[in-house]
Amino acid sequence: MAELLDALAQAIRQDKLCAVVTALDGPEIGRKLLVQRAPAQDGGGSEVASTGTLGRPTLDQAAIAHAGAAMEARNSRRVSISVEAHERDFLIDVHVPQEVLVIVGAVHIAIPLVTFARELGLRTIVVDARTIFATKDRFDHVDELIQRWPEDALQEMTLNESTYVITLTHDEKLDTPALICALNHPVGYVGALGSRRTHAKRVAALQSAGVSEEQIARIHAPIGLDLGARSPAEIALSIIAEIMLVRNRKGEGK
Repeated sequence: MAELLDALAQAIRQDKLCAVVTALDGPEIGRKLLVQRAPAQDGGGSEVASTGTLGRPTLDQAAIAHAGAAMEARNSRRVSISVEAHERDFLIDVHVPQEVLVIVGAVHIAIPLVTFARELGLRTIVVDARTIFATKDRFDHVDELIQRWPEDALQEMTLNESTYVITLTHDEKLDTPALICALNHPVGYVGALGSRRTHAKRVAALQSAGVSEEQIARIHAPIGLDLGARSPAEIALSIIAEIMLVRNRKGEGK
């Protein structure tokens, strides 16, 4: 139990997505299992890791599957698992990390986008190496303004399922490395501003950099819901609407 509690405390300190499965009845009552995602040993994607046990390997595997679904949906739940023809009840308590919107590009669209995101409870970060755009005067409402190359800044961030990354610069030197970094993590949303023609060039650049087709398919482009948006504020609204749609659909387990 001490090992599990230490691992849970560390996961919460690091604001990682995780779940604690607790047996509510039967011989296993009170036993706990911590489930979280860890980098895959082959270096690609992530895999489920567990700490502790509910007493039986088969029960642990069933609980891990239920916990994985609960983490994907981002909500805690009570479930019943069959154990030797008997139903046992378990509580799955999910810790969901703080939602963070990382905006690459201190452009006009980013200004209202920060406002919308903060209204929805997201922590906001704007990253841009171009200090003429990334100024405190323009972004006095952002939680964090980073005047660095996006690739360098993102590599030092915690990028998880509650992180949403968008690129807005139209500059391949800024956008492409940032997208590669985001796609190498299990972020909840990746979006890139630009026309279909621009995105086709972007895809070619990503392919040349060794990014897989599966990873590229995660990019939402053209970014945002089709609202017929024209102004920066309207485009920002379409982007945040799409992020919420993706987030809420995952929350419903769709």
